[in-house]
Amino acid sequence: MSEYQYYEFLAIDRPLSADEMGELRALSTRAEITPWSFVNTYDWGNFRGNPSTLMERYFDAFLYLANWGTHRLMLRVPRRLLDQKTAEAYCSGESASVQATGEHLIIEFNSEDENGDWDAGGEGWLSSIIPLRADLAAGDVRSLYLGWLLCAQLQELDGDDLEPPPPPDLKNLSGSLKSFADFLRIDPDLIAAAAEGTPGSNAGDRESEGKLGAWIGGLPEGEKTRLLARLAEGNDPHLRAELLNRFKRANSGSQTEENSAEKRRTVAQLLTAAKRRTEAERRRVAERDEKERVRREREAAAARDKYLHALAAREADAWRKIDAWIGTKRPSDYDEAVRLLADLRELSVRTNRTNAFEERIRELRQLHSKKPSLLQRLDKAGLSAGCRLGRTDRRR
Repeated sequence: MSEYQYYEFLAIDRPLSADEMGELRALSTRAEITPWSFVNTYDWGNFRGNPSTLMERYFDAFLYLANWGTHRLMLRVPRRLLDQKTAEAYCSGESASVQATGEHLIIEFNSEDENGDWDAGGEGWLSSIIPLRADLAAGDVRSLYLGWLLCAQLQELDGDDLEPPPPPDLKNLSGSLKSFADFLRIDPDLIAAAAEGTPGSNAGDRESEGKLGAWIGGLPEGEKTRLLARLAEGNDPHLRAELLNRFKRANSGSQTEENSAEKRRTVAQLLTAAKRRTEAERRRVAERDEKERVRREREAAAARDKYLHALAAREADAWRKIDAWIGTKRPSDYDEAVRLLADLRELSVRTNRTNAFEERIRELRQLHSKKPSLLQRLDKAGLSAGCRLGRTDRRR
């Protein structure tokens, strides 16, 4: 299998300048570069740039994929919209980490699976995942929690480590979160186990919209004027995220960290719960497959009974067909004759006429004793002279 590496960078908050695009072109003569993106694939060799450096200087998202099993994702979020301590509470392993740089936090996720099957390239992954960056900026940390689950899954954490605060709505993952989990190969049973007992979300319903409106209405008039001016100027791509983030913090409730910790689970508890789910699903699939196997066998047996019943009504014609097929001396016709003889043998067992069938087989073998190809086929099918047939020889 040939080598394959895929690099994709996206600029979201601002476009690249002509000078910046020139700097990137110096790193690769064959990359597709636009004011908003840098994409390149390699079937041999390696990219000369450093993704971490490029994320610091130019880009807001990066995805890397290689056909030997490496999946890497980086998201850059303004520090004013994502608290560093919060991010570090979730991204505490090698597979999920946080780096502070200037005005941003860079969140990095890594997944390695050398034994995984290679079935696709990198195109389309980042576009399906990138909405998570806006969600993070708006206070939705479910992607960070999934990153923590990845660290737990890969045994980068101690078994008695407590999970970070589970965010709401883990049971209803968005399409972007599902793509994120698929890309990083996070165990679906682990996600389902972690979602059990976690709070839901009222985001988007009328009650929540009413609360948001009331909260905005309660802001000081001067602050509302400044917010409207920023909106009109259109220079802040994160204004909506900032408002939603502030609203969520203002309505997050008064539960203390200590009380919250009492309800949290350990890494070992979550992994055990995921294992139970996996085993239960395996049993369910096995039971389903067994029922399906029994059903197919019953249908096949019923069809076989119907066929043999019809064969009994035209047995004389069947023997004539066998004589005609053998008379052609064609191997394919020999095969047809032997198959029909096997059916007649089963019919003889069912009707207690095995002696008569064996006599006809002896006669047939004597009549065609100079046809070794036919005799070999008869022997292989167990249609030898003098063979005794029992009811256990029936076909199912």
